Amino acid sequence: MIDQSIFKNKTAAYFTLGCKLNFAETSAIGRQLLNSGVIRARRGQQADICVINTCSVTELADKKGRQTIRKVIQEHPDAFVVVTGCYAQLKPEDVAGIDGVDLVLGTEQKLDVVKYLDDLKKKERGEVITSKTHRIRSFVPSVSADDRTRYFLKVQDGCDYFCSFCTIPYARGRSRNGSIADLVRQAEQVVEEGGKEIVLTGVNIGDFGHSTKERFLDLIMSLDNVEGIERYRISSIEPNLLSDEIIDFVAASKRFAPHFHMPLQAGSNAVLKLMKRRYDTALFRHKVEKIKTILPHAFIGVDVIVGVRGETDAYFEESKLFIQSLDIPQLHVFTYSERPGTQALQIEYVVDPKTKHVRSKALLDISDDKLLRFYESQMGTEKKVLFEHTKRGDKMHGFTENYVKLYADYDLSLINKISDVVVGGYDEEGMSMKAEF
Repeated sequence: MIDQSIFKNKTAAYFTLGCKLNFAETSAIGRQLLNSGVIRARRGQQADICVINTCSVTELADKKGRQTIRKVIQEHPDAFVVVTGCYAQLKPEDVAGIDGVDLVLGTEQKLDVVKYLDDLKKKERGEVITSKTHRIRSFVPSVSADDRTRYFLKVQDGCDYFCSFCTIPYARGRSRNGSIADLVRQAEQVVEEGGKEIVLTGVNIGDFGHSTKERFLDLIMSLDNVEGIERYRISSIEPNLLSDEIIDFVAASKRFAPHFHMPLQAGSNAVLKLMKRRYDTALFRHKVEKIKTILPHAFIGVDVIVGVRGETDAYFEESKLFIQSLDIPQLHVFTYSERPGTQALQIEYVVDPKTKHVRSKALLDISDDKLLRFYESQMGTEKKVLFEHTKRGDKMHGFTENYVKLYADYDLSLINKISDVVVGGYDEEGMSMKAEF
């Protein structure tokens, strides 16, 4: 039993790397510590406790994690340092060996952090508390607000897919989720806090239902009835799990935005097979065409990985041509990174770093062109924009329901409110369109 008095008059600082799911979980950790009496440290204040939530999706993410840990320890030399997240789960001993780290918590333990804070005394070497990934079964709902206006609601965690290039199932565990009833209650809590927009997050959100025998479609139908939320957005969802029924529902819903994000990863069926993805290019094209048929102004973001093992020049050209043919506004391009323990390491053909860079630039150029053409197609249309808190100079920014970034002169009275506007001209420097009232 932890003596809660150790938290009296203590402060904590939080540092999050990686995905929006991590941000939601860091927020849940912060609320847990706050309920125990630990207040958030002010900017520049020396904290008593530092919590670092790490990512490990690429080798670069691991490097950033180590750099962040060392920087935090340097800035808060007397703090009790807790490191958690995917990097901590995958390489706990490496993290524990960093001078100044006191506690390393795995995926199962991080959302019960208070349980593992005993005396807050600095340790000679970090203590490691993790679970074997295949034993991770718990799901703790979490919701966070970003520094703008959106809330991120964690609805699912873990993944059962085991794609050949990915370590996430080893870091996050098997697929599991919260109940619809609990998640609806969290959405209602966001309303009480004044939130207007919620992004549904998870590792593989379309796989929602393993824990509760419910469906993702049932979840979004229930959330759509929560009064007070103006908008929901669905974060990345596998194309094979984005059913036509879900697309039809979004098109007819009261609150779900015409905004989809799907991982393609490669536009070559041969490479998709090497990746052990669960769809082909024909299915992906069908999903894009289905969306654009019933929601012609929908925004579709697409993830692509370049330079994976086995991606020959011919396969990349095939992929590039396929991507060019899709009616999508934006690509999120990632460069393949070798991850220890993944099946992809058994593929012999290796793409050199220079070629990876060239391929990445080629796809980013395609993305820039597609985004500009999409933005120009929206000029003169009437949209609803939610302006964000962040002020850049004398301007404020926000996004339309179909994710067009708009700007206008800063007006405090319009922040966190839905405004009717007409989409004006494009500002190349700010990569945004003017909001005209």
